[in-house]
Amino acid sequence: MSFEYVSVEEAMALPGLRMVVVGKVPSPWGEAAKNIFHLKRIDFAAVRLVYDSEALKSWAGQLNGPVAILDDEPPRSGWEEILMLAERLSATPPLLPSDRDARSKALALCDKFCGKGGLGWHRRLQVVHGGLTGVGGFGERVAGYLGGKYGYDPARAEADIAAVHGLLGEFAHSLHVSRDLGRHYYLDELSAVDIYSAAFMALFKPLPQEQCEMNPAIRTAFEWLDERTAKALDPILLEHRDMMYSRHLQLPLSL
Repeated sequence: MSFEYVSVEEAMALPGLRMVVVGKVPSPWGEAAKNIFHLKRIDFAAVRLVYDSEALKSWAGQLNGPVAILDDEPPRSGWEEILMLAERLSATPPLLPSDRDARSKALALCDKFCGKGGLGWHRRLQVVHGGLTGVGGFGERVAGYLGGKYGYDPARAEADIAAVHGLLGEFAHSLHVSRDLGRHYYLDELSAVDIYSAAFMALFKPLPQEQCEMNPAIRTAFEWLDERTAKALDPILLEHRDMMYSRHLQLPLSL
């Protein structure tokens, strides 16, 4: 599998699969999508998000990432839409179980990482809150922009933080149960859940600079943890992340 970054105009003229991604930041939604295509050996052209490009907005339907566009099919921006597209394009390796109950469990876990109300959603608002209250996280300008975009409400800040801690605990518990059963993954075999788990750890502890070259200010924001969040971040989550990148995912990150 390979991909290269191209301009908006080049991407629009290309056939096949193209994907808009947030550039220069290990956005977990985009990094997970890249690695889903990587594992399935699906080639695509990547386009870094350009926030003032009307051509990109018209083509992709929004100024956000990731957005996957296959030939003349409608853009796909939701995590599940992109995952299902990958499953359609290549059956190997399967990233969702064939058993109905196991598949439902996998999709529910994926949504708890990626969906609105999931770990990424609440952690982003937690880091926005830290920036806007001057205790850490994003700088004030970035925090203000993201807070406006994603509905930050200071009255809900404690609920966002509690959700982060609860979800970290739930995921860690799942991995401890798997380890006790002699498994390396959340489920019996490698699945999309493992990819999302590995990618979303970037919001707490990004990979080292030699593997993930990123702006120091953004790295500092992502690594900001208050005492309670640091305690909730069970080491097993980072051990699983490191195993996934060692065995299955692409390094160094190409941002």
